[in-house]
Amino acid sequence: MSEQETHKDQGKIERRGLLLVLSSPSGAGKTTIARHLLESDPGISLSVSVTTRVARPGEVDGVDYRFVDRQQFEAMRLNGELLEWAQVYDNCYGTLRAPVEAMLARGQDVLFDIDWQGAQQLGEKMARDLVRVFILPPSVQVLEERLKRRNQDSLDTVARRMSEAAFQISHWAEYDYVIVNTDVSQSLSSVRSILHAERMKRERQLGLSSFVRSMQKEL
Repeated sequence: MSEQETHKDQGKIERRGLLLVLSSPSGAGKTTIARHLLESDPGISLSVSVTTRVARPGEVDGVDYRFVDRQQFEAMRLNGELLEWAQVYDNCYGTLRAPVEAMLARGQDVLFDIDWQGAQQLGEKMARDLVRVFILPPSVQVLEERLKRRNQDSLDTVARRMSEAAFQISHWAEYDYVIVNTDVSQSLSSVRSILHAERMKRERQLGLSSFVRSMQKEL
């Protein structure tokens, strides 16, 4: 090992991971930002939700979702194995506690693509680890245009999503940071800046106290 590598290793401080929540109304650009962040930052991983819905063609159990039946999901919920959960139409979705806590303990950050209800539940259980970011569209008109451009939904579905957007947006003040997504690249840069600053918080650098004490002994 070179002298430079030795000094670099000596200055490495153990860190606890964090939970990064991205929420937004459908069409605001949250999923695009999350995908780019995951592709560019090996220090953060997407939380894989557990769900009662049937796997779609091409989806892989344990990669896209963890697929379980309703009885298994209910047992997980009652046993306190879920950090957060919600029922969306006829299916349930949730976040398993054990893998998330394991990632945090080894300094890995976890990304959540969930709504305000899930963010509230995480806040009740793991407030000190939580960083909440809400993504807003630049305008109602732009949001509607984005939904229509996706060509994935009928006009009735677009209208329903626009109605849901009003309710989602009403919870913006519950978040630590709010980003108006006018430009995806700039919004991604803002999320990266938030993540970097939160990683540097003193309380997340678990090895900082011992590192400083060791320095003080040598002074």
